Amino acid sequence: MKKYIFYILQIVFATGFLNAQSFDKTKNYQKFNGYFNFYYDDATDKIFLEVNELEKEFLYVYSLSSGIGSNDIGLDRGQLGNEQVVFFRKAGNKLLLIQPNLKFRALTQNELEKKSVEQAFAKSVLHGFKIEEESKGNYLVDITDFLMRDAHGVSNRLKQSKQGSYSLDKSKSALAFERTKAFPKNVEFDVTLTFTGSAEGGFIRSVTPNPGLVTVAQHHSLIELPDDTYEKRVFDPRCGSYPFSYYDYATPVQEPILKRFVTRHRLKKKNPAADVSEAEEPIIYYLDNGTPEPVRSALLEGGRWWNQAFETIGYKDAFQLKILPDDADPLDARYNVIQWVHRSTRGWSYGSSITDPRTGEIIKGHVSLGSLRIRQDFLIAQALMNQPFAERDDNYEPMLEMALARIRQLSAHEIGHTLGFAHNFAASTNGRASVMDYPHPQFEVEGNTISFSNAYDIGIGEWDKVTVAYSYSDFPNNTNEKDGLDAILKQAQADGLRYISDQDARPQGGAHALAHLWDNGKDAAQELDKVLNIRKTAIANFSMDNIRTGEPNSMLEDVFAPLYFFHRYQTEAVSKLVGGLDYNYTIKGDGQRTVHIINSTTQENALKSILKTLNAEEIAIPKDKLNLFPPRAIGYGRSRESFKGRMGVSFDALSAAETSADMTLRLLLHPERASRLIQQKSLDKNQVGLADVLNTLVKSTLEKSRKEPYLDEVQQTINFRVLNHIINLAAADAVHPQVNAISIEALKTIRTSLLNNGKSAISAEMVRLIDSFLKNPSSFKVVPSPKIPDGSPIGMNCMD
Repeated sequence: MKKYIFYILQIVFATGFLNAQSFDKTKNYQKFNGYFNFYYDDATDKIFLEVNELEKEFLYVYSLSSGIGSNDIGLDRGQLGNEQVVFFRKAGNKLLLIQPNLKFRALTQNELEKKSVEQAFAKSVLHGFKIEEESKGNYLVDITDFLMRDAHGVSNRLKQSKQGSYSLDKSKSALAFERTKAFPKNVEFDVTLTFTGSAEGGFIRSVTPNPGLVTVAQHHSLIELPDDTYEKRVFDPRCGSYPFSYYDYATPVQEPILKRFVTRHRLKKKNPAADVSEAEEPIIYYLDNGTPEPVRSALLEGGRWWNQAFETIGYKDAFQLKILPDDADPLDARYNVIQWVHRSTRGWSYGSSITDPRTGEIIKGHVSLGSLRIRQDFLIAQALMNQPFAERDDNYEPMLEMALARIRQLSAHEIGHTLGFAHNFAASTNGRASVMDYPHPQFEVEGNTISFSNAYDIGIGEWDKVTVAYSYSDFPNNTNEKDGLDAILKQAQADGLRYISDQDARPQGGAHALAHLWDNGKDAAQELDKVLNIRKTAIANFSMDNIRTGEPNSMLEDVFAPLYFFHRYQTEAVSKLVGGLDYNYTIKGDGQRTVHIINSTTQENALKSILKTLNAEEIAIPKDKLNLFPPRAIGYGRSRESFKGRMGVSFDALSAAETSADMTLRLLLHPERASRLIQQKSLDKNQVGLADVLNTLVKSTLEKSRKEPYLDEVQQTINFRVLNHIINLAAADAVHPQVNAISIEALKTIRTSLLNNGKSAISAEMVRLIDSFLKNPSSFKVVPSPKIPDGSPIGMNCMD
């Protein structure tokens, strides 16, 4: 969207008392001149809007200018709401604000055909405004109630997150004029809203001074829609963009009725014939001026990587990143903004956009970066360093540099979403080919220390250049755009670049062999072996010198937690190889492999690798480290990111192993994976089947014993989790019945083995559990293990 010089706007569109008025009612009101003129009556605390064009569409957006500060509740400062195309229509003594239904259209010159579709589907009347005054075709309406309402759904969100029942208290709400402004292409309104209620949840209590009174600020934007010269670009499932879609009922019968296009900013070369040209209007982003150093410089550097991708398609300085002017509002629709957001705990960052619902054109990109994320990377580095504070307490530079390297990548990642790009979770198999993957830091063992030198990548990835080329390339007039776009994707395919996004990368039940979150390397099993070695080395080095002098020993436990579970994400990746698939988002004739089952050797190696995470010798915390973790000091209690246990105040090493084992087993014995194993075995008798997995699992766990008492107790703790999860498969509903049958047979075999190997108390309890299930399967419930500390950013299922 076109940017304007802010200080000129202040002069031309400043508020003030004007002599000439359009309406008698407003003669003593303060007037704001802009895209919509509006008036403020301070005597009644009301805002009146001047409407001089009926049936003309514009964009309405609501958002939060100040939030609650809880990741779990999810109401952040700067959070965008839904954008809506709306228009005013006169109905008697009212103006109705109507949102047309743009999901269903008829793009045709036949007006009656258009009307038939318009009348077939519901529209929404957002509000009805009584006409206060009419003058020469202009209308004056009171919009105070429309502004001072819970448009963002704060009370619903509090209720859904079980924090209590709240309602808007208008007596404690008011218009906020420091962020209410008028500009030629948009007007911005801000209101302070207070919600009263009875707090029921801990999240709201933890972030409010008075949980019965929750005050936030809500923002409303009325924005002129872009002109009709924007050119939509067809979406291809291989392109890495988000699809924008609608149904066109005027489409010929032989063509698809659902139309899909990419979402993107408007970008054109000044000189289309030149190999390299500046843009007619560059894409400019602005960084929140409240961001502190050294984070500010890291975010600027990482965000500017995107210009590298635009350079490859012949643009000079097409993407720019600057500091937001001190007197600019982050929610002003004229600015693409990266906002530094504070919350009570670390959480997801996300990139959102305001788009034109008619075309998919991005009008405003808005990135929200959680300020506590950098501290988690710092903590990981602190845990992995070999005695970082042995000699001095200010030896923080290596840890800080690793954390800043992550922040650079995060800046580029979230901006990528607001440029229109989806995640690519297969990129880590192509040598870090995209900033749109979730990167796990890469470390190397050098002697008995861990090297951070290559933890995170630097610069834009090769896949990112492909997505920019597809969405933003200019094509000469004599070039067929469809052919040009297809050539871009074919070249990416020839270069070996892979693209797989969210729904195929998630660990629970996921099956793609290459698309994983927070992983590295082409061979997930080999990478897990490497990660386990890094973990082992760092744990061996771990000592009192991983915290500073004068810090309580309790903090050592907090530093140790992410180290102990350091293997969690690579374990997720390896689990997906078992019963795994390799496939692409293919289209007919593109020559890509559509889908095939992962070969048996790869699956067997994956199973062998993942079973290491169920081995007491691998997973047990060394005995000599346990005296580092005393009961928590006063004022330093456990948090959601701490170890959980069953031993009260004392550190529970057995529960740590149990939690780790439960993580692996929930992945390996996921019901959907078990059903896939049934099918793949039926297609190839030499493939890994469910019975093979269960037999190998039992031999590696339940049939193993340790002479050393501590390790034996750790292994027995793991074994109980194994038994619980096999019973869970036997009882599962949403599986092929063969899964139940094979799991029950495995339980009977385990029972026989336990009875034949003596009458220990452990064996007797396991037999009792099996018998109890076989007697009454419907009553079985998996006994929960202590919850694993938060790993991925906390709260809200937002894009990261």
